[in-house]
Amino acid sequence: MDINMKPLKQKVSITLDSDMLETLKKLADEDDRSLSQYINLVLKRHLAKMEAKTKR
Repeated sequence: MDINMKPLKQKVSITLDSDMLETLKKLADEDDRSLSQYINLVLKRHLAKMEAKTKR
């Protein structure tokens, strides 16, 4: 496998509160990203913070 290849993505279905969805859409638009890209970014940042906390 080429080391420059991005990992494969999988489709998932989630249910979000309406206010949360609207906020995420707005923030994604402001960041010039798709909703999916933005949610992925937010989750990656959150998980990195959680991992850093457990390593203390």
